[in-house]
Amino acid sequence: MAGLDRNNRILQELVLQPGNNVCADCAAPEPDWASYTLGVFVCLNCSGMHRNLPAVSKIKSIRLDYWEDSLVQFMAERGNRAAKAIFEKHVPASFYRPQQKDCIVLRDQWIRAKYERREFTNESCLQTYSSELFESVLWKKGRHNKQFLKRIFLLSQKDFTLRYFLKEDSKVPKAVISMKDLNAEFQPEKIGHAHGLQISFKEDEHTRNLFVYHEDGQTIVSFFNALRATRLAYLLKKHPTLQSNDLIPQLTTQCLKEGYMEKTGPTQREPFKKRWFILCSMNRKLLYFKSPLDATDLGSVFIGSENHGYLVSESCSRSTRSGRWHCGITLETPGRQFVFMCEQEEERREWMEAFRTVISQPMTPEDYANEATLRRGK
Repeated sequence: MAGLDRNNRILQELVLQPGNNVCADCAAPEPDWASYTLGVFVCLNCSGMHRNLPAVSKIKSIRLDYWEDSLVQFMAERGNRAAKAIFEKHVPASFYRPQQKDCIVLRDQWIRAKYERREFTNESCLQTYSSELFESVLWKKGRHNKQFLKRIFLLSQKDFTLRYFLKEDSKVPKAVISMKDLNAEFQPEKIGHAHGLQISFKEDEHTRNLFVYHEDGQTIVSFFNALRATRLAYLLKKHPTLQSNDLIPQLTTQCLKEGYMEKTGPTQREPFKKRWFILCSMNRKLLYFKSPLDATDLGSVFIGSENHGYLVSESCSRSTRSGRWHCGITLETPGRQFVFMCEQEEERREWMEAFRTVISQPMTPEDYANEATLRRGK
């Protein structure tokens, strides 16, 4: 028992060291578990994924389990920083490194890529994602129905496009999508599949959504990272004076907030209608759809900065036009006042925080151009 206490105390001291004090795989703080075959400290969630790799990783609690002296010595010699130098040595700049709140398939495939497949211990992985063409067969939701059908997707770093074809022998693509305004985000709950991916891009001044998945987690995550690599190649061509690290935040982004709200029309005398809203920080747009899986938005609102006349505040309406929801939000813009209604007070707080996050950010030259384009379109 004394040996158990002594070794556990040593482990609890080791886990406080820089690098060890966050999960080796998702950066969650205060990891309580460790892989004694890999020499890394991990969080509870990632420890469960390590247990799925028994031939590669064996897990113990640093507080509750018995640790032999030799295993403790190995943990002291290895640790997260030394392991990272081995297992993440050649991670491509564009490769997405999952965080604590990311979906399971991203975190699971990151762990498998590092430790099971050891993709990043040599430079061969760099060639996979830097190749001029990357093809993948995915299940895609129909534009006007809920049916998913197999489609062939082709990424090209020659002309920075994503094409998809209806059949394998098709010569003419159904669509050719530029990397310019493309974004991709995993949406397993919305799509109803653990590997669901939403691809968004600009089409005729509207936002077009494609909803895809693949049964194999490695396939869909590889496609996602190939898409990010193609986006990076495009941005490096567009901004030749910038480095890869400067452009990484622009490759793909997650929406700040999405969900149902009610909205009224421009005179605020129209009946409120329930719509699905998505707030994107990258393009400063609030998009609204009739339902979550709609292919094209019904409209959008540009959200500038506070010193350009944009402001958000709480409001309350008991008008019969507002329907069942009465937790109101007023969004002031230079051209119009928008009123939205949330069902719950907590949802209003979340939306208010998301709006304020965008409004507090200074506008870029590209933002000014987008604002002008939207105003001309209205």
